[in-house]
Amino acid sequence: MRLIANIPHPKCSITLLTMNQKYILKFEQNNLEQTYKIGEMDVTGEAEVREITEDAGFIEKVLARFEAMEEDFYKVLQGY
Repeated sequence: MRLIANIPHPKCSITLLTMNQKYILKFEQNNLEQTYKIGEMDVTGEAEVREITEDAGFIEKVLARFEAMEEDFYKVLQGY
């Protein structure tokens, strides 16, 4: 796995990696992680993958998903 860039964002950590002919976008917030794999043949290059991280609608959904993941995780932990 090769690190391409750490992309700054105020609400989560975004890392762009490459491995096995795929770009990997990794979003992290607190103890949670979301990973999206994009085939190198599905995009024109690194710049197009970076554009995904600039799409406000997509980022809002990623952040909302983190909230839902955190709720689900803490609910299950309360059961133990």
